[in-house]
Amino acid sequence: IGLSLWRGTESGIALADVLARIEQVKAFRYKWILKIYGDEAAGKPVNVEMRAAVLESQEHGSKSIFEVIDPNGGESKGTEVYYLPQKKTMIRIMPKQKKYEREEIDDAMLKRMQKQNNNDTGALVKKILKCKYESMGRSIVDGVEVEGFQTTDPNYKSGGGFKNLKVDVKMWVDVKTRLPVRYEEFTSEDFDRNGNRMNQQFVTYDYQWDVVVDAAEFEPVIPEGYTVVTAPKRPAPTEENAIKGLKLYADLSGHYPKSANWVSEYQWSVFEKSETPAAKRLQEGIKGLTEEEKANRLRNALLPLHGIGIFYASLVYKAKDPAYYGDTVTPKDADKVLMRWKISDNEYRVIYGDLHVETVTSEKLAELEKALPK
Repeated sequence: IGLSLWRGTESGIALADVLARIEQVKAFRYKWILKIYGDEAAGKPVNVEMRAAVLESQEHGSKSIFEVIDPNGGESKGTEVYYLPQKKTMIRIMPKQKKYEREEIDDAMLKRMQKQNNNDTGALVKKILKCKYESMGRSIVDGVEVEGFQTTDPNYKSGGGFKNLKVDVKMWVDVKTRLPVRYEEFTSEDFDRNGNRMNQQFVTYDYQWDVVVDAAEFEPVIPEGYTVVTAPKRPAPTEENAIKGLKLYADLSGHYPKSANWVSEYQWSVFEKSETPAAKRLQEGIKGLTEEEKANRLRNALLPLHGIGIFYASLVYKAKDPAYYGDTVTPKDADKVLMRWKISDNEYRVIYGDLHVETVTSEKLAELEKALPK
């Protein structure tokens, strides 16, 4: 009896083997649910729920059907997104607006997306492997005998200006196939120094591994009467574009975003009541426009803001040890560290509060960070 109990609590599966098994799969389906709730920078409550059904193929790319759930119970229609690496194209079909968007992907962006987005479940396993984790033993999940793994290591999710990060990540793996059955992630972070919190729950489930796919499934069908929308060109993940985004944000609001990677901070709702000259010019510029005209004008005007998050995400992905201090550093703090990242064993690149940039040693960075406002 003692031996059988010991076998039941000790892991018989190595996560590295799970990753190797995932990378052998040519195509698979799964679903996910994402819930975000808390308070954003402006103190407004956030309650977002998204769901998606995804088909991933090493040969053809991916097809996802996204649905944003209306918290008030209103109608919600799915958006279809096709990522087609062979054609260097992304296509978004938006039934609610009766529109579709085609985005051409250049070689640099294609390479980044292939590294970051290909086989998302494998990426989740890689993140767990980089952290301290433990086995939860054997159990039954969704009718399948599984081995569970858990990490509460804060290193699972790196910075971006958040404080007091709490992480609880679990993954259950089929003991026969060595492939994931379910994944659950909960994170909770202080959004700013006032204690506002942002919580996130992310679950993947209903996996179907080694499925047979038809190339036709990755051919978008555009319904008759839909109009095409030109997709704005995304900022490349460069230092220059991050600075452009930070300057625009400060011009519109008078301060920097609290976080380098919270997308809702880059929406017009954050600036529509701002009294800065730049914000007032934009407010005047959209008066009298139709909702569609207004949306297009704002999307193009605010697009540079996303250079901040895109650049920061690339630093996180490349393990450049980035940090961002926009929750305390302002445009008036000329000599304070706003953002920094590693460029060599003993050197860091630093963007200061007045947006000038400098390369410093690790020792110099430590001194600068000691002087940051608490």
